[in-house]
Amino acid sequence: MSDQQAGQSVSDQLGHYIPFLRRYARALTGSQSSGDQFAAAALEAILVDRSVLDGMDVKTGLYRVLYGIWASAGAPIEEGEAGPRAKAQKHLAKLTNNSREALLLYTIEGFSYRDIATIIGVDKTEAEELVSVARREMADSVMGSVMIIEDEAIIAMDIESIVGDMGHRVTGIARTRDEAVELGRADVPDLILADIQLADNSSGIDAVNDLLGELGERPVIFITAFPERLLTGDKPEPAFLISKPYTEDQVISAVSQAMFFSSTETLHV
Repeated sequence: MSDQQAGQSVSDQLGHYIPFLRRYARALTGSQSSGDQFAAAALEAILVDRSVLDGMDVKTGLYRVLYGIWASAGAPIEEGEAGPRAKAQKHLAKLTNNSREALLLYTIEGFSYRDIATIIGVDKTEAEELVSVARREMADSVMGSVMIIEDEAIIAMDIESIVGDMGHRVTGIARTRDEAVELGRADVPDLILADIQLADNSSGIDAVNDLLGELGERPVIFITAFPERLLTGDKPEPAFLISKPYTEDQVISAVSQAMFFSSTETLHV
């Protein structure tokens, strides 16, 4: 825990970490609405009984409470799910128990193996093995086509290389909202990976909404330097989100997770 965190109240620390807990919960469920419900349940449990945080720093304790709720619910498929999304959820259910949860904690949320062990209730060696198993299993995820919406050339080329090395086909790179729509019409992608702020000051969110309106629902991953702005829970927000600066591991994990899901909620600025 940093000196600054040590000087904060538990309530202040919870407020700081809640947006990132939403990110984790949304990635687990592939859904903003379902993920936010799990995050809210974790916060409510802590507010009712602060002793659940005893012996842990606030961040680790918060994620441990969420994991306990998630595990006790049996990582459920949402009622009413059908078609490709239901198949995706069932596919996820076949993965080694706790492996995907551990991988997300390690790559997206930045927890150490020791903290992951505390969160999911295993020892450190097993936590390391779960992350390793998840990497192997997620590498076998569905292959598909990916559109990249990114106005910074170096970042776009880096993402293109990572996605290509995973075995996915990149349909192209768009720098503006109009370019994205044109590219999507010419070569319909299975997944969209989009920055928020584009070259002509247009919005990646608007570009994605245009594409989903024309092409139908498909998974989307947003990349942003300000993730807290899209993790408020106050309006439609992304189910999959990567923070800048990102790591190769984070991109691989997010793309693999998102490829399992066949829909994403439409967003609004």
